Amino acid sequence: MKKLYRTYEESTQIFKSLKKEYPENFKLESIGKTWEQRDIYLITLSSNIKEAHLKPALFYTGTIHAREWIGHELSIEFVMYILDNISIDPTLEAFLDKATVYMVPCANPDGFVYSQTHFSFWRKNRRVNMDGTYGVDLNRNFSVGFTKSTLSSSNIYSGPEPFSEPETNALKNFIQNHPNITIALDYHSQGNVFFPAHDFRHEDNIDTTDLNTLCANMADKIKKISDREYGIHQGKPPANLIGGSGREFYYSKGILATVVEVGTRNISDYLDDMNEHIREHIPALIEAIKEVPNYSKENPVKKVENFEVESIGSNHVKLKWEAKTSKDISFEIYRSKRDKLYCKETNLIARTQALEFTDINLQSNTNYYFNIRAINKKKRLKSPFAAQIKIRTNVEYDEYSRTYYANANQTGYIAENLNNNHKHFGVNSLFVGVDENKGVSYSIISIDLKTIPKNAVIKSACLNLYPINRVSTTIEKFGEWNVGIVEQDSISDITDFDEVDNAKIISYIGQPTKSDQLTQGIWRKWDFSGMQASVLTKQIEKEKVILRVEGPKELKVGRKSQMMQWDIGYGKFGFGLTYRPRLELTYTIEPTIVNLYAKSIHTISKNKVVKDEISSGFDESGKKIYSALEFNLSSLPSYEYTIITNAYVELNSTKTYLKDDIRFHLEFVDNNIKRNHKDFENRKIIQNIGYDISANDLKNNQTQYFVFDSFAKIELNEKLKDKTDILLALKPTSSKKAIKNKKVFWEVKDSKLSAKLIIEYISKRRFALPQVTNAKFELENGKIRISWQNPKDEDFVGVKVIKNPFRKPLSSQDGQKLYAGKDNYTYDDFGALDKNKYLAIFTYDDVPNYSKPVILEYKAQI
Repeated sequence: MKKLYRTYEESTQIFKSLKKEYPENFKLESIGKTWEQRDIYLITLSSNIKEAHLKPALFYTGTIHAREWIGHELSIEFVMYILDNISIDPTLEAFLDKATVYMVPCANPDGFVYSQTHFSFWRKNRRVNMDGTYGVDLNRNFSVGFTKSTLSSSNIYSGPEPFSEPETNALKNFIQNHPNITIALDYHSQGNVFFPAHDFRHEDNIDTTDLNTLCANMADKIKKISDREYGIHQGKPPANLIGGSGREFYYSKGILATVVEVGTRNISDYLDDMNEHIREHIPALIEAIKEVPNYSKENPVKKVENFEVESIGSNHVKLKWEAKTSKDISFEIYRSKRDKLYCKETNLIARTQALEFTDINLQSNTNYYFNIRAINKKKRLKSPFAAQIKIRTNVEYDEYSRTYYANANQTGYIAENLNNNHKHFGVNSLFVGVDENKGVSYSIISIDLKTIPKNAVIKSACLNLYPINRVSTTIEKFGEWNVGIVEQDSISDITDFDEVDNAKIISYIGQPTKSDQLTQGIWRKWDFSGMQASVLTKQIEKEKVILRVEGPKELKVGRKSQMMQWDIGYGKFGFGLTYRPRLELTYTIEPTIVNLYAKSIHTISKNKVVKDEISSGFDESGKKIYSALEFNLSSLPSYEYTIITNAYVELNSTKTYLKDDIRFHLEFVDNNIKRNHKDFENRKIIQNIGYDISANDLKNNQTQYFVFDSFAKIELNEKLKDKTDILLALKPTSSKKAIKNKKVFWEVKDSKLSAKLIIEYISKRRFALPQVTNAKFELENGKIRISWQNPKDEDFVGVKVIKNPFRKPLSSQDGQKLYAGKDNYTYDDFGALDKNKYLAIFTYDDVPNYSKPVILEYKAQI
């Protein structure tokens, strides 16, 4: 047995001593006997042990798999931490005043003892099977999803029937007798990942957000201690979901349940790794205790209903919801840019008593995730979360967006020690790193860029990979994973290891991912910097980009693997096309530039109006002299397909002899005013154009530019709609109260220097396409088949179909994507037929602009 890890006997003695020392806060009892007649101990922690069963509770189980010692060891340290600090930490005391903790430190005492004394890799209990083999996998012996098996020598042998084992039967009886349990945590190793419970259907449930947020909040506490990131993975189709586990049994009883996989080895080095795992999981467990009362069946604070999107712009989203309101009830709204992220003070964006909220100053073409819960300040309770909303803000007026997926035939992995790389390339998952068998492994990801315009300028980009397994990354804080853009001329065979190994990398992208930042079940992003986006822009000429994903190339002595596995999305090894590697781009295109010369020019003073002259200043009586410049937009293309992205007025001064502090403003004004001094003094200003300039500026530079700001460009685009004329007014100002007979003239005769409105525009469709027609669904071979008719429009690019079991999805991102493309049908391949859901169909063009959805409501088939 490894030293520092306690034995079952040692922990029993520790717990018995604590029972005597802390009788008000600690209770130890046996809830059953094992096959070898060891006690299955249960610990109760509370601020008042006599009232423990009257409070909502957290249920902790450890070491149900014999070789996974972390659960047992963590329970010891956690109990001692609680008892040492409950009297001095008011926050901890407050948590335990409202919640109870039940702990089964070791759910498999016989197997644990056998693992410590005979065979460390032992997993099962120590039942003597009929054929002379030993053991049942206790985490396959619960009733929910139980699968009968006959191979008793297997490490996952489920036993002759559900709850056939005294250990699982004891846990079942305890759970059934304690309906106050609201959260259950089952501690295992290895993987650094949370596995929330599922119901064997590949659909989100109403409490999926609660499960993910609970895990994410715990993960955030872990990250604060060690900077280690934990994944959250509920299981994605078509992967087989584990049956017969305690987690699903607890979940079937209305308990939020998750498995917590700790570390990168079953039995970690205690001083180097396990000690750190314990330190980071104590605050994570306390975080879970804090949430226990919020999920009590007696909690009077109810979940927000009908949480949905009302409108989306390029930099805002408006949300609304329904709930019972009172003076004590308010709502907390959380926003993040990543799915399965925590809901903490750091991303709490609003507290409100209203039933709507508009979030502003968002980034364009960006995914955002919104969560909401009600809070009763008086009772100090919070509701469960409403189902999470996912949106993507619209592209900005000058932007386009593209999502490119990996080319199936040109994406795969190659390994140093394998001779058949061409056979598994494009078929198996993306293995990256090093292990004893494969040697060094790279992944190559090829992405076609044929549909992006040749004059595109990429503004931002990110590569997304979905991690499906990190169990083979066995060394804590060792190595990093990078993605580089390959010089395509340096490689001719992407399935040849030596060529890939020697390929020239033009630029690495984003920040490297270190081993302790690898997660499972959460998309990993590599964001391009501005310079890296410029490198990517140059790849457009080649009509594709080749990326090499690389990891560590050596192992520590005595270690066998440091290998990460990413989803390829295709075939039997992938989780489905949704999980393909993807490249998301935001880009603009080089604008067309036109010079518009003034349709009419007037200088307007108190006593006269002079045509074809631009001058501004003060006359002999100190009255302001204005200039009016009128431009016509009729030569520009149609409003529906034209976006003015930039505009500025160029003026060139001719006579500048002023020493006075005079400044000149250019204003965008109402075109309906008459060209006389009185009307100009009372003009309606739409917006100032650019910054004012001084007489001294004109001495230094004859040419001056007045640049339209964002609001002025919006107004200019509106003028384009009707091809109306626009009027600009040049006016003087001065800090002096009285200034007379001072003015500046501007060029009108020389065509090169005369006043001009310079407009930059791009061709871009402004409005969404028509909706699909004749949308319907029907059951076909046990699947839901959705069909529709596409609009006949030359700008039609495709349709996007998503499903949402909680609300009508008014955003094209708010749900699970079922299909995107030009077909007129698709299937809900892995969806449950016995679950209500909404199916939404959006059309889109190449911007993309999304139409309003056509929504179908599917009613569960019983």
